[in-house]
Amino acid sequence: MSAAKTNELFDILRAACARQYGFNPRRVTEGMRYVGKETAGKDTVHVFRDVTTHSQIVLKNTFVTLRETHGDKPHWSDAEKARYKHTDAEIDAELAAQQAEIAYTRTSPFYQTHRDHLLTHYKDSPSYRPGSPSTHAAAKTLLATLAEAHDAQLAAFAEQLHSNAPEHLAHLLLAACHLELEATQTP
Repeated sequence: MSAAKTNELFDILRAACARQYGFNPRRVTEGMRYVGKETAGKDTVHVFRDVTTHSQIVLKNTFVTLRETHGDKPHWSDAEKARYKHTDAEIDAELAAQQAEIAYTRTSPFYQTHRDHLLTHYKDSPSYRPGSPSTHAAAKTLLATLAEAHDAQLAAFAEQLHSNAPEHLAHLLLAACHLELEATQTP
């Protein structure tokens, strides 16, 4: 599908989501990705998916439907719907908090200790080791191993970030790695 057609669909999606559910168009733009068309009988719909939760929105003409379940997983919790209704100021505050977490991660003793190990899993890194696990798998394995060993640096890192969620901590570690690699690749 052409970029122009996709942009047109996003315009319709933003307007329909705002009209029907009170979703902030900015959140829809930032959070949703176009998946493709689905056909059921005579009806053709366009499917969009949230990049984080994988919840889906179906666009038919100028109306949207939230797919409450997809497969065997429930989607569109009240919290997720509320997140899509955040104001621009709330979205800006959320982004600032995420940036602060990443900035803290980059300077944290925990990241500095494990930085070299994490970077060996990036193909763009000079220290890349071919055949190593993916960056995400490596970060999750590292966190699991250190959690099992009751690592003090991991405990302090998690406490500072108010999170023990491996996915969240892995995301922060990998975001710090990405920023570091980007900085070395820019002229």
